[in-house]
Amino acid sequence: MPGTRRCHPERRDPMAENYSKSRQQAEIAFDKEQSQFFARGRAVEEQDSLVLAREEKTLRLREARLAKELQDQQMADAATAAKTTRKA
Repeated sequence: MPGTRRCHPERRDPMAENYSKSRQQAEIAFDKEQSQFFARGRAVEEQDSLVLAREEKTLRLREARLAKELQDQQMADAATAAKTTRKA
């Protein structure tokens, strides 16, 4: 289609050789900006996935710690109950 942008510079229109020098420079500058924009997007996505993974791990560890604390408390309560039963 005439007038559409292509994402990949290696797939340029064969008619690109007919573009003026200023048009070619503009195309190169645009491709550079576009590449930087997409690189930033990928970096943000990667950072978001790291944050999500950290939050999930923190939640999993917190749940494990709370379960262990509950188990320890129940064992302590059972031990206390056993001591009072023996004394009585």
